[in-house]
Amino acid sequence: MRLLWLASGFFALAFGGLGIVLPLLPTVPFLLLATFCFGKSSPRLHDWLVHHPVYGAHIRDWRARGAIHPNAKRLATFSALVTLGISLVLGVGTTILLVQIIALSGMLVFIWSRPPA
Repeated sequence: MRLLWLASGFFALAFGGLGIVLPLLPTVPFLLLATFCFGKSSPRLHDWLVHHPVYGAHIRDWRARGAIHPNAKRLATFSALVTLGISLVLGVGTTILLVQIIALSGMLVFIWSRPPA
């Protein structure tokens, strides 16, 4: 079972890394999942993520209070608007556009309802 948790942790970490450059793929939720998986499989990797100089604070804030830093909220909002703008410029279909608007709105409501870090 340890190997399954370890593989899942690396999978989540890889998706979190992709989320840094892909606007619709979230980074921190995948890092939280990776932290959970590494907590079940590798204390060393778990501690590395929790104390990471860039992402560790986000993980610790979430674990302590379910908090998201205001800069991360603003960046998520900006990314959502850019994504929607790209879709409008590319002329995607109305159905796809509506799905995007609903999904991005839901994401933004959740993010902005969390306490600030």
